Amino acid sequence: MAKWLLNSCLLLLLGAVSLQAGLIIPHTDVEQIETKGYQVITPRVDDNSPDNYRLPNNSIPVSYNVELWTNVHEGDTNFNGTVKIDIQIVEASVNITLHARQTSNFVATIIDRDNATATEINLEVDASDTTREFLVLSAEGLTFDPNTNWTLTIKYTGLLRLDMGGFYMSSYTENNTVHYLATTQFESTNARHAFPCYDEPSKRATFTITIKHDPSYTAISNMPVNETTSSSGITGFQTTPIMSTYLVAFIVSDFESTGGELNGLPQRVFSRKGKQDQQEWALWSGLVVESSLASYFGVPFALPKLDQAGIPDFSAGAMENWGLATYREQYMWWTKEESTINLKTNIANIIGHEYTHMWFGDLVSVKWWTYLWQKEGFATLFSYESNDIAFPEWDTYQIFHVADYHSALMNDAGENAVPMTHYVQTPNEISNRYNTYSYAKPASVLYTFKNAWTDKVFRLGVHKYLDQHKFTSCDEWDLFASFQEAADELNFALPASVADIFSSWSHQAGYPLLTVERNYDSGSFTVKQQRYVEDKNATNDKTWYVPINYVTASQSDYRDTSASNYLLNTAELTINAQIDSSDFLLLNKQSAYYQRVLYDQQNYDLIAQALLETPYKFHPRNRAQLIAETYRFAATGRLSQSTFLQIVAYLKNEDQYAPWSFANSIFPTYDQYLRGDDQYEHFRLYVVELVEDIFDKIGVHESTGEHYLNKYLRVVLINLACQVGTPACYEQTHQKLKEFQQQGIAIEPTIRTQVYCGGLRQAEDSTFNQVLSDLFASTVSTDRSLFISSLGCSQTAEQIERFISSSIDTSNSLTNAERTTLLNSAYSRGEVGITESLKFLESNWEAYANVYPESTGKPLDAALRGIATYVVSETQKTRLENLVEEVKAHGPAYVNDDLSEIITARIDANFAWLNEHRDSVINWLVSYRTSGSSALTTSLTTFMAAALTLLLCKVF
Repeated sequence: MAKWLLNSCLLLLLGAVSLQAGLIIPHTDVEQIETKGYQVITPRVDDNSPDNYRLPNNSIPVSYNVELWTNVHEGDTNFNGTVKIDIQIVEASVNITLHARQTSNFVATIIDRDNATATEINLEVDASDTTREFLVLSAEGLTFDPNTNWTLTIKYTGLLRLDMGGFYMSSYTENNTVHYLATTQFESTNARHAFPCYDEPSKRATFTITIKHDPSYTAISNMPVNETTSSSGITGFQTTPIMSTYLVAFIVSDFESTGGELNGLPQRVFSRKGKQDQQEWALWSGLVVESSLASYFGVPFALPKLDQAGIPDFSAGAMENWGLATYREQYMWWTKEESTINLKTNIANIIGHEYTHMWFGDLVSVKWWTYLWQKEGFATLFSYESNDIAFPEWDTYQIFHVADYHSALMNDAGENAVPMTHYVQTPNEISNRYNTYSYAKPASVLYTFKNAWTDKVFRLGVHKYLDQHKFTSCDEWDLFASFQEAADELNFALPASVADIFSSWSHQAGYPLLTVERNYDSGSFTVKQQRYVEDKNATNDKTWYVPINYVTASQSDYRDTSASNYLLNTAELTINAQIDSSDFLLLNKQSAYYQRVLYDQQNYDLIAQALLETPYKFHPRNRAQLIAETYRFAATGRLSQSTFLQIVAYLKNEDQYAPWSFANSIFPTYDQYLRGDDQYEHFRLYVVELVEDIFDKIGVHESTGEHYLNKYLRVVLINLACQVGTPACYEQTHQKLKEFQQQGIAIEPTIRTQVYCGGLRQAEDSTFNQVLSDLFASTVSTDRSLFISSLGCSQTAEQIERFISSSIDTSNSLTNAERTTLLNSAYSRGEVGITESLKFLESNWEAYANVYPESTGKPLDAALRGIATYVVSETQKTRLENLVEEVKAHGPAYVNDDLSEIITARIDANFAWLNEHRDSVINWLVSYRTSGSSALTTSLTTFMAAALTLLLCKVF
């Protein structure tokens, strides 16, 4: 399935402002596009015990013939089915066991296909094992001998589900008319709901699907329509190649489509009526991405057609059904006039992910869900690689770096991380494998060896794996063998076997921290490895086969990313590199390897100086990683705050997206903690100095022909520049918002959110009131969310008071759910928002507690907890604690029993950060300013002048 929504998606949202301390404490989970929930589970072995969830291996399917009857056009959830399965007996048995879920009224017969005169035998059906969902079929006196062949027929009934799983009903509304449709989502264990089957990925077979439906509807499936078996109200499909059950798909709907063809392969995009004008980008992306993948793999797409369909209700983000990929419908629609550049990239990236599955997962499936990473890792990596081939101007690996690569490093640093190869058995355990350890981490590990072993070896290995194992199911050892064969064929010397190297990464949780110590006299350096975990005092003896490469100031060629050295599953290695003592040393060219690197202080000083003077001597992704990594090291006590701040001081000369994306995800954390400090201005002006030149260059207007990632960079810069009060950001966003309000000059969709927020930070009342009025008048949910989020950006107390007071004004158009979001929009944006939120609740806490009476939660409790996250001063702490005591004394039913405990813990965590980091940060900043930074002085003068101008605008 597809990866997550970066995050909605982590994929591209590291550029969004985050005032939470999420970068101080590592993420414990990431919202994946396909994820159905995450929890840590203990590894288990397949012990063949009575509670084993695996099917017995006494029979295997050869082919399925599935007939389904549905009247979904009327909203009827009933369906009937008949499945005929040709099976082969492998071991002598008195019964046949397969899967069934939430279906009933089974009538089963079987006939011996080896006997031309055989007659059907009625079978007894035992569906009592609802835990393992086994359907056990037998007949008195009947024994199934090895190497015999039978045809099993089962008639049954079922209900279209309403939980977006299995064979389910979806709907959409057009012109006040509800349109129903039936669709499927079978991964991981839901094919058994649509028809009884051997619902395991290695039990591959062919499928012939026939669907009987209302003639006004059409049906699509994995294969093209079989015209000879189809007629009005009956759609038969051609027989599939041998495939896994979870990849079967069919949709019965009144959808409309757009079609095209490239290299002889027809493709279509289906979605609800009236959206054909928004399908073009998904179609075009599908055409060029498929072509890119087929070319890279050297293996053609195996089916005669390839469709995509957007589903109104879809639990996953996307699903790689062979020949019929399905998506949440919002990942199918894009227009230049109304859609963001992020969505454009997301669509192509998700298509790249699902289309990669057409090879990894579909053509070659996994033997069991233990190896889920084997398909999801490749799909995640090649969602970027396919886009890099199809759209080279995107520089998509910068996006990979701030998204999946960084996500993997963050999540895999937890002590409860699990290995990529990790045995699971129950449906719940299988569902919980859809997380970082099956997506982002394996993608990063695969990318490591794509670089360390060269793309030539990697590409040949991938080709061999797909070509040699097509239409079969594999485990990781088959993959390793293909890479080994490629390396041997190309005479590419490896220091150990592929199986030894790669399994050290797939069988262990975590990744290595490489600690580098230079000998400045001899020019050599020593690399030591240990597992990186957030707790620097944690000890472990894990080691990996770690590829190493490096550059220096005098040898700064980043093109060759192959490994020049290896740590061969040992703790330490000395490399006699003969580096001049005045040269910096940097490991991990292009930040392509899955590792963190910690240097000695002298080397960090050399890096910081070189970044300031010659930033072009560092690859953009290395610059980004230096920012992200030194921040993590400073946050965990491995480095001083001054080293981090010294490294990022070069940003005044940075013009690339990835480094600024990390800066934008880090600086707001400092801003949150320091904003109540009497020395806060030192931090604010430091960031102003760093961001103002590049902001002036990029501005708030998109330019024709600009670099693709400049559109991403602009979002990041507006966020950060307006967060710290850069005068140009306030002025330009405010002007752009007013031009839209007064003249109708459109705001580019990509920066609409940022322009609204920035433009309202110091807006006069007329501008603010117009947005507030637009909120109450709008009927578009996305616009209303934008207005609510933006109005909280105001730093004018009277405006914030008016905004949050509307949460308890029942005469306006706010929904109850919306009313509970206004406070968060305000208190998360700055000192004014916190102060006004506390003031509001001190006077109105009971009214607010009752603002959403039908809510299953407690709005007042949630608001108080949320405010605690941002409390960083004694004054705020005292006010909040007094408010909590009053609520508990006079309205205890409005809050949970653990409220005081949670609030104390959150405030204590904030003060602990200040106690640990505040002095070192402020002292460095004060020293930086007093050491003669003329730019800061200029910034202050400029800011005061701009502030005066805005004040005059508000007065007059």
